[in-house]
Amino acid sequence: MKNKSTVEKGKSNALNKLAIPLSVLALLVSTVTFFLPKSESEQVYVDVNRLLEGYDRTKVDREAFNKKAAVMKANVDSLMIDWQDELKAYEKERASMTKKELALKQELLQNKQQQINNYQQAIQKQVQEEDQKMTQTVINDINDYVKEYGKKHGHRIIFGAHGSGNIMYADKETDLTDIILEGLNEQYHGK
Repeated sequence: MKNKSTVEKGKSNALNKLAIPLSVLALLVSTVTFFLPKSESEQVYVDVNRLLEGYDRTKVDREAFNKKAAVMKANVDSLMIDWQDELKAYEKERASMTKKELALKQELLQNKQQQINNYQQAIQKQVQEEDQKMTQTVINDINDYVKEYGKKHGHRIIFGAHGSGNIMYADKETDLTDIILEGLNEQYHGK
């Protein structure tokens, strides 16, 4: 019986001696795996161009913008037509005008042309600024949604691809574009 008890004590001592190193090893492995980056399959991306094109707000805002820009362009076109009509009338009446009348009419036409050019430049600048503002608003919406989606689904990083080479290859399973686009449009429509 003494031999059996001695053997059991020996096993117990051996296990006690291994318990501490095994605990330390388990702690070390769990710590390392916690701080190592997650597997590559957990790195995901979205195609920014597809999000911009597929987002319903982009379409709605772009349509409203295009209507407003068309009205502004029509105003400039109308002023140009009026000026051209005045120029044609001047060309017809020119022979019957005195030098003083010719000089006055030429100055008036030049001033009007300059005003139209200044107005046209101001309209172009306004159109560019409004286009940039509208685009930035849409981009902000998309960025906010992607940020919340990433937090909600535990993504540490979501890459944005522009189709210009920043992501050269990615497995289709890592592409969240369709999922993000669907949720983004649902949010936009209040679903």
